[in-house]
Amino acid sequence: ASVARVMWVGEGEGEGEGAEAGGKPRAEGVVLADGRRVVAKREVVLSAGAVASPQLLQVSGVGDPSHLSELGVDCVVESKGVGQNLQDHLEVYFQHECTDKAPSLKPYLSLIQKALIGIRWILFRDGLGATNHFEAAAFIRTKAGVEYPDIQYHFLPVAVSYDGVTTAPTKTGHSFQLHLGHNRSMSRGEIKAVSTDMAIAPKLRFNYMSRDEDWEDWRTALRLTREIIDQPCFDGVRGDEIAPGAAAQTDEELDQYLKEHLESAYHPCGTCKMGAEDDPMAVVGPDGAVYGTDGLRVVDASIFPSITNGNLNAPTIMTAEKMADAILGLPPLPPSDVPAANNAPRGWVDPNWRENQREYAPMVPTYTR
Repeated sequence: ASVARVMWVGEGEGEGEGAEAGGKPRAEGVVLADGRRVVAKREVVLSAGAVASPQLLQVSGVGDPSHLSELGVDCVVESKGVGQNLQDHLEVYFQHECTDKAPSLKPYLSLIQKALIGIRWILFRDGLGATNHFEAAAFIRTKAGVEYPDIQYHFLPVAVSYDGVTTAPTKTGHSFQLHLGHNRSMSRGEIKAVSTDMAIAPKLRFNYMSRDEDWEDWRTALRLTREIIDQPCFDGVRGDEIAPGAAAQTDEELDQYLKEHLESAYHPCGTCKMGAEDDPMAVVGPDGAVYGTDGLRVVDASIFPSITNGNLNAPTIMTAEKMADAILGLPPLPPSDVPAANNAPRGWVDPNWRENQREYAPMVPTYTR
């Protein structure tokens, strides 16, 4: 069943849309797309994701009054942060040819080879089909003064598009690539319902790369990636640079590559921001309860105040576990007694992070900030 909107106590009973006499508007259940109504025994929990959760709130009368008026929806609760603070991770491929001394996955991507890989996995649960091949990763910092890493890498032993269809042409028949992401953009977007019909997609404006710092940090990320691949450990493996390509050196040339090749990592979040009650853009409190309402919570990545410094899956699961305890009225778990974590809650931090971009100078320095 598809949900059309939240149903409020007192609807159609003369107390005003969504009003509960003597208190906050209380969510009573949901109205389904086919008109049926489902009444909740205790609470309504929205877990529709960073796009649909704010859309559901807006079509249910929770949001910016001016936007709700445009939709023709009565304002039940004014909450200007609903749909705002939209964030995402962008990524780009940094692709290289391999020498013929470093075989890659490229020869195994024909239909016959993929079929053989699949058969082997089905029969023996091993071989190239037993991994997603993203087995190496790294985090580095763009510059001195950044306390903890803001660049994320995934290494893949073939230069290929995300859908596995398009491989980069090479002279040797072998290639590799780094999926490169700058994780802490300050750009913010918004989501706005354009209709009271949840089946009609909302308007999404991610506002990608809208800050000068985004462009500066992405250029730095590309240049640092080149420097990593130029180190002696890649000698004998490293072939020609495929993308961005050795010809892309100036800021303008790198910017053009970014404009043409940056892609979403599909990590939208932040559109029902968690925050203090006196924060005018906060939608929910620490327990996921929607400010200004009773019996209504949001539990998904939309409540992240800021995007995490990596993939969203594990943080979203952690958030759901924390909110489950809050819904059940259980106290938070006690802090873990792990000395390493207690001494360095963010992991190891270079004591000279304010002055140095990295702990040691590269053996082959090719980029100086």
